[in-house]
Amino acid sequence: MPITVVGLDGDDTLWHNETRFILTQEELRELLHRHVPEADVDSHLAGVEMHNLGVYGYGVKAFTLSMIETAIQVTEGRIPAADLEVILGWGKRMLNEPTELLNGVEPAVRELSERYDLLLITKGDLFDQESKLARSGLADLFLGVEVVSEKSAGAYRGILARRGIKAGEFVMVGNSLRSDILPVLELGARAVHVPYHVTWHHEQVPEESLPDTGWYRLERIGEVSRLLAEL
Repeated sequence: MPITVVGLDGDDTLWHNETRFILTQEELRELLHRHVPEADVDSHLAGVEMHNLGVYGYGVKAFTLSMIETAIQVTEGRIPAADLEVILGWGKRMLNEPTELLNGVEPAVRELSERYDLLLITKGDLFDQESKLARSGLADLFLGVEVVSEKSAGAYRGILARRGIKAGEFVMVGNSLRSDILPVLELGARAVHVPYHVTWHHEQVPEESLPDTGWYRLERIGEVSRLLAEL
């Protein structure tokens, strides 16, 4: 069955995202070490984030709340309000940063839009994701936008059913094996993995857990159009 619809992930597939979190986490580590020099800030923050996923979901706002909670816990409530205000400022800065497209994304997406219907399928905060797409300059190339709380097989199934898309007609392109590849393969659709140079630990899965067929790995998103033409 020929492919007619291409789903594209946003964060770290079309535009840089994880590097913003890494740089801000470094700032948090430096700030908290002024109060508790021996604190393992990274491990503590990771635990708080995992605990809060079911409450806050994904995105900058959830990350900011988890940083504040980490700061309070690590300092046993001794952190000054002025430092908490600094952390809030980091979150606002992240939300207002310009959308920085990855190399080759704009021509690649334009080429794909000439042959396929494009859907942006991403997770996180709706306002943040819509803002990033609007600032990217790519919004007019997409048939629709789907922001989900979790990229599960059920979430993809719902998107395809709601839009009248058959699994055999659909391919998902993204940087996360956990979110963009595995659940799509469960539906009998196809997927293309385009790795980003850093990946949040929550998005990592053993590669041996993936099927042998149905998915492909490319080094650059600019190679996707040629691959799909050969399928």
